[in-house]
Amino acid sequence: MANVAEPAARNREEEEEEPHPAVEDEDTGAPVVPIVRLEEVSVVTGEENEEILLNLKAKLYRFDMEGNQWKERGVGTVKLLKDKVNGKVRLVMRQNKTLKICANHLVLPTFSVQEHHGNDKSCVWHAADFADGELKDQTFCIRFPSVQSCKAFKDKIEEITESVAQGGGESEEANTAASLLENLSVEGKDSEEKPKAKEEALSYVGEKKDDTE
Repeated sequence: MANVAEPAARNREEEEEEPHPAVEDEDTGAPVVPIVRLEEVSVVTGEENEEILLNLKAKLYRFDMEGNQWKERGVGTVKLLKDKVNGKVRLVMRQNKTLKICANHLVLPTFSVQEHHGNDKSCVWHAADFADGELKDQTFCIRFPSVQSCKAFKDKIEEITESVAQGGGESEEANTAASLLENLSVEGKDSEEKPKAKEEALSYVGEKKDDTE
């Protein structure tokens, strides 16, 4: 009797241990309506009427005069944009993800880019920048991931400045703007002359405000 009972008990244990097949959810074909409906929002960047001449990934630094040191401005994409109407070219750099502007200024005939202390992946320049909502004299340093990218940046800047300088009337306007911008950093000017020069420079440059900030 013991021998007959043992196999029977063993069979019951094996049946209990066998996994039951998972029951698949039945597809009724009914449409699933989301709880929250998200509407597509168009983002205006101010670059809609501009042609992209250059688009490169880089890291930007700004020289802090008070602390006498370089400070990181952001990691993102630097672009050279040409206005489709007036032909002016500006340099714009935005941070990754947030798209916050960390550089925004015109490329003028006086614009000069130089290699940074023998580093063939970095270069420096000086410009009157509008990234912070007001015109400021800034010294920038940009570092690219490769020598080729840095060379492409410098070559394109040189090509643009030469083109602007040979543009006849555009060259005269650009030189006028450069003169106005230089007045912002000239020491010894009367307090009444500086605001006037700044107002004239801002009216000429016509920087585009960023709606994404």
